[in-house]
Amino acid sequence: MVRTESPICDFNLPAVDFKLKGVDGKYYDLNSLKGPNGLLIMFICNHCPYVKSIIKRIIRDTNELKKLGVNSVGIMSNNPNEYEEDSFENMKKISTDLFFPFPYLIDETQEVAKSYGAVCTPDFFGYNKDLGLQYRGRLDESRKESVTDAKRELFEAMKTIAETEKGPVDQIPSMGCSIKWFD
Repeated sequence: MVRTESPICDFNLPAVDFKLKGVDGKYYDLNSLKGPNGLLIMFICNHCPYVKSIIKRIIRDTNELKKLGVNSVGIMSNNPNEYEEDSFENMKKISTDLFFPFPYLIDETQEVAKSYGAVCTPDFFGYNKDLGLQYRGRLDESRKESVTDAKRELFEAMKTIAETEKGPVDQIPSMGCSIKWFD
C-alpha cells in the first residue's frame, strides 16, 4: 500500500459525467446524483486503512450534508483482483452493513477515476450546485488514527459551498492508499 496525497483544488473545474452501476443494481450519472446545493464525489474502497478509520465520520457527514441539499456518492475504482475485500460482492456487504446513506458505485474500467484525476482512497471532490469543483481536501486532520475534536474540514467546506457556491481558499490535501490500477 502506497501512501498518496491528492493534488490541490482546481477551482470551477467541471465534473465529468459518467454512468456507473451501484451496489443496488441501478445505474447512476451526474444528473441523478447532484443535489440542489452540490455534490460530493468520494473515491473510496473497502480495504484501505485510511478509509476504514474514517468511514463512520464519512457516513455522519454525508447524512448531515443531505439535509443541506448536498448529495454524496462513493466510487470504488480499485482493481479488485489485488484486494478481494474490494470486490463488488464485498462492496454490497459493507454498504448494507454500515447503512451507507449514499450510492456506492463500481468503476470497473477505472475510466472515471482517471477522468477525475483521483489518486488515492479517500479522495474527495466537492462540487457546487453548478457542478464546479470547489473542494479537493481531506475529511479532517486524522489519518489512520482518530483525532479527538478534529475540525470537520470537509463538512464545513461543503456547508459553505451549499450556502455560497464557493469553497475555502485554503485546503489541505487528502491522504490515503494509492488507487490500485490495472496493469
